[in-house]
Amino acid sequence: MSTPSRFDRGHTDDLMPFLAASPTPYHAVANAAERLEKAGFRQVAETDAWEGTSGGKYVLRGGALVAWYVPEGAEPHTPFRIVGAHTDSPNLRVKPRPDSGAHGWRQVAVEIYGGPLLNSWLDRDLGLAGRLSLRDGSTRLVNIDRALLRVPQLAVHLDRSVSTEGLKLDKQRHLQPIWGLGEEVRDGDLIAFLEEESGLAAGEVTGWDLMTHSVEPPSYLGRDRELLAGPRMDNLLSVHAGTAALAAVATADAGQPYLPYIPVLAAFDHEENGSQSDTGADGPLLGSVLERSVFARGGSYEDRARAFAGTVCLSSDTGHAIHPNYAERHDPTHHPRAGDGPILKVNVNNRYATDGSGRAVFAAACEKAGVPFQSFVSNNSMPCGTTIGPITAARHGIKTVDIGVAILSMHSARELCGADDPFLLANAMVAFLEG
Repeated sequence: MSTPSRFDRGHTDDLMPFLAASPTPYHAVANAAERLEKAGFRQVAETDAWEGTSGGKYVLRGGALVAWYVPEGAEPHTPFRIVGAHTDSPNLRVKPRPDSGAHGWRQVAVEIYGGPLLNSWLDRDLGLAGRLSLRDGSTRLVNIDRALLRVPQLAVHLDRSVSTEGLKLDKQRHLQPIWGLGEEVRDGDLIAFLEEESGLAAGEVTGWDLMTHSVEPPSYLGRDRELLAGPRMDNLLSVHAGTAALAAVATADAGQPYLPYIPVLAAFDHEENGSQSDTGADGPLLGSVLERSVFARGGSYEDRARAFAGTVCLSSDTGHAIHPNYAERHDPTHHPRAGDGPILKVNVNNRYATDGSGRAVFAAACEKAGVPFQSFVSNNSMPCGTTIGPITAARHGIKTVDIGVAILSMHSARELCGADDPFLLANAMVAFLEG
C-alpha cells in the first residue's frame, strides 16, 4: 500500500492564496474543483445518468461541492469516509436594490449575513465579489479585488462615550458602505459597473449574489512567523485541507484497491445561517450524491443501507483557541492552544456530534498520522455554537465527529490561527480518509 506524502508548512503557504482567491463560496468551490481536476477528478452533472466507474468525481451546485473517489473493485456496499466543511463566512451582502446614498455620498445597500463581528468591518478597504446570473441563463463569477468600498466609523469627537461605554452599531443605519461621491442616486449603477468590469453588455445581468470582502491579503505574523492571519478561515481552512487530503489519497491510490472506504469531501454553503438550503448540510445534496454513487455501481437499497451504516463523517470547522485576554470565558480545564494540533469538539447537548466512539476514530487517525490533538468544550455558563455535524448525523444516520482548528477572532473579517495547524489537520484527514 502506498502512503500519501505528509503535508508540511508548504500546505500553509498554499492556504494563503486559496483564501485570497476565494472571497465567496462560489469562488471557493471553483478553486477546490480546479485543484481536484489536477488530481484526476472529473465533474459530473446532476442531470446526467451516472456511471459506476472508478476514479475521482465531483458535483458543483452553487456554493457547494461534493467530491468522491471510487477505488478499483469497490463494492456497492463499500462505506464512505467523509470530510465535511462549509464554504460560507459571515459578511455584508448586497441587497436587491443596491444603489443608495445620502448627503453627497454614494453608498451600496447591504444586509448582514450570519453573525459577523461587526466592528471588524469598519474602516477596512473592501472589495466586492460573487455570482452574476445572465439573461441567457448562465452565470459568471466576478471579483473586484481592490479597495472599492468602506464602512466609515464615526469620529471619536462625535461619540465621546465610545471609549467608555463601547461601540454600539445599528445594523441598518451604521453598516452601509460608501463607494463614491455624488448627489444623485441612480438605480442600476452598481450592476452596470460590474457588467463593465466583467466585459458584459449593458443589461445582460438579471440576477446577482454579491458580497463584500477585505482586500488585505493573508500573511504570516509574529517574530518567528508562527501565526497566520487572514480572512474566512472559518471555514475555508477546512475546505482547503479537505481538498488537499482527498487529492492526496486519490493520487496515492493510483488504481490499487487498497482503500477500504470511499473517501468523500462535502463542502456545504449556508452553515452560518442554519444550513437549510439546497446547498446546505440540511439539504438533500450529500445524501443524493452518496445514494447515486451506490446505485451507479449496481447497488440496491440494501447496499445503500449497509454503506451508510459503516460510514463516518469528520465535520471539520474552526473552534476557539484559549484567548489570553479573556481566559475566564473558556472552560477552566480545556484550553486549546494555537499551534498544538487540531481540536476534538465535544458537547453533551449535541451541539457537536462527537461521542466516545467518534473520539476513538479521530484518535486513531491522529495516531496514524503522528498528529497531536486537543479537546474543546465550552464553559458551562456560555452555550456553544454548532456545526454541520449534528445536522449530518441526524439527516443521514451516519456517525459524525466534530473537529477543527483552534483560532482567535472567529467571525471577524480577519482571523488568526497557528501556522502549523492547517497542515496538521490535513495530515489527520489523510489518515482518516485512508481508513
